[in-house]
Amino acid sequence: MMKSLMQAFKISYSLKNTYRVNSIIYSIRQLPLIKKILPVSLYGIRGFKIFANVLSVLWEISSAFLGKFLYILLMVTAVSGLYKDAPGADLFVHIFFFLTLIGSYMNTFMFNPTNDKYYAMILMRMDAKSYTLSNYIYSMIKVMAGFLPFTILFGLAKQVPLWICLLLPFFAASSKMLVAWFSLRSYTDTGKCANENLPARIGWTLAAVLLAAAYGLPFLGIIVPYLPIAAVMVLSVAAGIYAAVQIGKFDQYRDMYQTLLSDKKNGTDLTQATRKAAAEQGRRMISADLSITSSKKGFEYFNELFIKRHRKVLWSASVKIAVVSLACVGGLLIACLVNPAFASKANQMLISLVPAFLFIMYAINRGTTYTRALFMNCDHSMLTYSFYRKPSFILHLFWIRLREIVKVNLLPAAVIAGGLTLLLYVSGGTAAPLYYLLVPVSILSMSVFFSVHYLVLYYLLQPFNMYTEVKSATYQIIAMATYWLCYLMLRIRVDTMTFCALMLVFCILYCIAACVLVYKLAYRTFRIRN
Repeated sequence: MMKSLMQAFKISYSLKNTYRVNSIIYSIRQLPLIKKILPVSLYGIRGFKIFANVLSVLWEISSAFLGKFLYILLMVTAVSGLYKDAPGADLFVHIFFFLTLIGSYMNTFMFNPTNDKYYAMILMRMDAKSYTLSNYIYSMIKVMAGFLPFTILFGLAKQVPLWICLLLPFFAASSKMLVAWFSLRSYTDTGKCANENLPARIGWTLAAVLLAAAYGLPFLGIIVPYLPIAAVMVLSVAAGIYAAVQIGKFDQYRDMYQTLLSDKKNGTDLTQATRKAAAEQGRRMISADLSITSSKKGFEYFNELFIKRHRKVLWSASVKIAVVSLACVGGLLIACLVNPAFASKANQMLISLVPAFLFIMYAINRGTTYTRALFMNCDHSMLTYSFYRKPSFILHLFWIRLREIVKVNLLPAAVIAGGLTLLLYVSGGTAAPLYYLLVPVSILSMSVFFSVHYLVLYYLLQPFNMYTEVKSATYQIIAMATYWLCYLMLRIRVDTMTFCALMLVFCILYCIAACVLVYKLAYRTFRIRN
């Protein structure tokens, strides 16, 4: 049995590595300037393939260690540092525990319909059980080995006992195995196969609840001590061992993966099921009312029809975020009025934390949803007409679309901006009245900036292919850089008044630069991507 597992893993890893190497070469050829230098024959050049293999190995190592390092550093340790008065050991274990529960079912490793599984089990007819078990064992080893050095490093720094630091990685693996076992049992009983790319609505709801437990409870002063959590983790590891035995005994892997991978076609990157679900969801969110019309002319008429028919797509989430923000502001206002000590503490934090709202505005911005809807239901058809790419027409429509996405994003931004100003006043006010102006203006400027940012990236890079998959390496690099810069603002302490003034000036300059770049370049870059 062990020999067959080793052989299956060797073949599957070689297959996965080949696919990854080709993906790396493809991504390199998509970078600006470089793609004009490197020929298509690059795939056959031995030296470059060796270079890509080295990158692939580094990626494999980083996926095991670097990802876990950043996860522990940013999601657990850095966030726990925001709760100054909380016991470090209890808080560290508390946050790690609840986040791990989310990962246990959101990232199972077994029920992800990837291309390499399709190639190996469907096209190459590899033994499904040997393939699955060998790769699943490898994934669990990566989880434990990747977490272990960093749970020890950061855990000990927070005064977490060593035995609990050693326990945390095993709990992370065992929780995934328990979910995998329950999913296999569910398949045996119902014939329905789980797909982690299409989590049920209850999965997202549960994730929101667990996130609230991880980060929200400590804010309210409720932290589960590490000893009760450790007891639960010990039981989980024991149950995980039993689950591992049952996973090894399961003998319907081929049937299960034929169900899971049935919508794969020609090894494409996403399942047809995912595409069908996205398309069906998009159709449900678009109004089919044929009586929708507009009294406007030209691009204004064209845009107003789009906005009216996509009102749910564009405004639904924005309204929900605004309602939640309003409820949070109301709760904090009541707390400030009832508890003077809380009001004093809140007043001290409000002004100093304004720069951190850059990350919040980044998170709630609807720019990516808007541009995806634009491409899927409008531009992928209109870009076949040459007049649609004339510089003057592009700039005109860009301005119209920018106006609409700014309105969508300004709704929750206005609630947050007004709420912060009111909270500042109710919690004790400030000796510098200028804050009452700068704080809301800076929040609104952040909202406008992200609205411009994602729309100008869409026009200058147009990252989507016909399936609305992001295929631009440059777009992905800029999107990732945007995330990290916003995240850094959670950690960097900047003078609030200086930050607010700079944010306003930067937003104005960015808008001007965006319009110039769209007018000068978009007629070449705004196109259908193969």
